[in-house]
Amino acid sequence: MYEYRKLTAEEKAELVKQRLSRGYPPHSPPHTVRDRPFYLLTAACYEHKCHLHSESRRQQLLDMLFEKFIPNDVEILAWVILPNHYHLLVHIVNFDVLGNLFRSIHGATSRQWNLEENLRQRKVWYRYSDRAIRSQRHYYNSLNYIHYNCVKHGWAQSPYDWVHSSVHWYLQEYGRQWLRDCWVEYSLQDDDNGWDEYE
Repeated sequence: MYEYRKLTAEEKAELVKQRLSRGYPPHSPPHTVRDRPFYLLTAACYEHKCHLHSESRRQQLLDMLFEKFIPNDVEILAWVILPNHYHLLVHIVNFDVLGNLFRSIHGATSRQWNLEENLRQRKVWYRYSDRAIRSQRHYYNSLNYIHYNCVKHGWAQSPYDWVHSSVHWYLQEYGRQWLRDCWVEYSLQDDDNGWDEYE
């Protein structure tokens, strides 16, 4: 989105033309892989503004995600809700339900938060993106990425300090040693080491 804004009118027209020639929608990210059971999903607030600035809003979003996803056969396996974006690791039966689920959740939260702040038609959410999980290593790297995302973005010193994360569920279910072993075996090291490229 941000790079697109920097383009000239001619460059934007050419980019849209190229996307359409490949069968992609003109501006939205293409969801080309639709037949895998596991996905890393990401959604961000528009222009990365911190609309999820309170614990109550982050909890409201998390509750709504579970309430909407579970009846539609989308199992949330890991999550982190940050002030300006969130990540989910999910198991999904029918990929095609995702668009409607995100529209429903983002539409409801946008309306409520705009009313709370006495604003009209403010854009709260940007699109969501999906990344098909390709292997066991990719799965556990994604799990670690989600749990350490609050540290990566400077919202907490430790994953255990951030309330709205599944790290606490994993800690309770599997214990600290399991989480440490997972981190060692599927270490991200840093964001530039290609952890998301494993096959």
